[in-house]
Amino acid sequence: MKLKAILVEDEQLSREILRNYIEKYCPTVQLLGEASNIDEAYKLIQKHELDLVFLDVEMPFGNAFDLLEKVENRTFETVFVTAYDHYAIEALNNHASYYLLKPISIDELIKAVNIVTQIKEKENELQHQILTPKTNAAKGKITIPQQDGFEVLDINDIIFCKADDNYTEIHLANTKKLVSKTLKYFEEALKEHTFARIHKSYLVNVNEIVKYKKGKGGSVIVSSGKEILVSASQKSNLLSYFK
Repeated sequence: MKLKAILVEDEQLSREILRNYIEKYCPTVQLLGEASNIDEAYKLIQKHELDLVFLDVEMPFGNAFDLLEKVENRTFETVFVTAYDHYAIEALNNHASYYLLKPISIDELIKAVNIVTQIKEKENELQHQILTPKTNAAKGKITIPQQDGFEVLDINDIIFCKADDNYTEIHLANTKKLVSKTLKYFEEALKEHTFARIHKSYLVNVNEIVKYKKGKGGSVIVSSGKEILVSASQKSNLLSYFK
């Protein structure tokens, strides 16, 4: 598929280098415009229905995060391009599908475009379908500690798990359990089952997802009716669970 994209970079030389790389090595990317600051970028985003924005972090009169906060109902993917690696965690947790460090590696650029292509193809495929996981939930049980012993839960009854500092809330159809274990513990314990880490704070039973919605990072609605945000960095992993 063709990815409609724009390039946002304040340095002219860097912009030219990235443009040339995209035109030479990423034939599926259709560049619709370029911007040197967040005001120009915002106008382009408002003008076009985009699939992808290549976005420098540091720019005059604001940064990439300021721009993204201005965009409501964002459905495009973001690839950050920057010389500073200290933005990586915030970018990948909240905003970016991929993170490119300058000087740009051609292999990494191609990889970033491929990841975004997979995400957009899967989103388009699922847009008008009822979500059906590729695999059925494996039968099994899990024990959760309590002050007077432990409780046994059917894994299939768990809708999602939510981090609460060093505790985890386990949400079932009509109740929730607060357990003195980290979310990382349950991610490891449930890794052989159909549970996906979709956000730093959420582990979701894929078989309980009833709807996927496009957005900044996307979101899912589970069988209990709760809507849960998906981190941009986890979107590709989540979508891979569905046919």
